Amino acid sequence: MANRTSPIEMHWLVDDVMRRWPSTIRIFLDHRMGCVGCPIGTFHAVDDACREHGLAPDDFLQALREAAVKTPVEC
Repeated sequence: MANRTSPIEMHWLVDDVMRRWPSTIRIFLDHRMGCVGCPIGTFHAVDDACREHGLAPDDFLQALREAAVKTPVEC
């Protein structure tokens, strides 16, 4: 089976991640992050958001990647 992990990286902007992989929105909400709809999401990278919300970056990134795999790939 092919590796279906997402290429999401810590330096990617929060807004870009949520727009490209809408299934990741649930991860932000589950972690009680106010990133969904926040205008700072267009400037904050995933690592910035983790730092601001006191989250373990590696665990959060893994959750985002797993959620992104659930989003259908656009052609």
